[in-house]
Amino acid sequence: MKKIILVRHAKSSWKYNVIDHERPLNKRGENNAYLVSNYFKEYLLKPDMVISSDAYRAKSTANIFISELKINKNIIHFNHGLYDFSGINLVEVIKNCDKSVKNLMIFGHNHAITAFVNTYGNIGIDNVPTCGVVIIEFDIEDWNDLTQGKTRKTVFPKDLKLA
Repeated sequence: MKKIILVRHAKSSWKYNVIDHERPLNKRGENNAYLVSNYFKEYLLKPDMVISSDAYRAKSTANIFISELKINKNIIHFNHGLYDFSGINLVEVIKNCDKSVKNLMIFGHNHAITAFVNTYGNIGIDNVPTCGVVIIEFDIEDWNDLTQGKTRKTVFPKDLKLA
């Protein structure tokens, strides 16, 4: 049994004159990353591996989750291949994970995150919002055998603000 915890990076700022790869989070994005990561403290998420896009906004989101959830920094990898919007690289990165990894946490971008969730999860989601988290379980032993799984949980910032 394998589990993926997919996190779309938090809301980024268009205020600065930087290339897309270097866009930072805006204040709402930072606040949402803290809000959502704090929600997951009670779930004791214990990933065996964390892989994040190396884009600044994804790394910043990942770093907030890593800090708030006290994730071991030795299991964290930043991968330029996850600076992916189509989802092709996302699937390849996942399939190339060692089969010893049971719980995988990914920080990435849309459209890749929403496409993956709708292809490999069993619940359709129109759009995974910024800082949205989707957890999918797979009845597989090896990531290379990736097939449709079961969507176990979705948490979006707006859901927590209503609570």
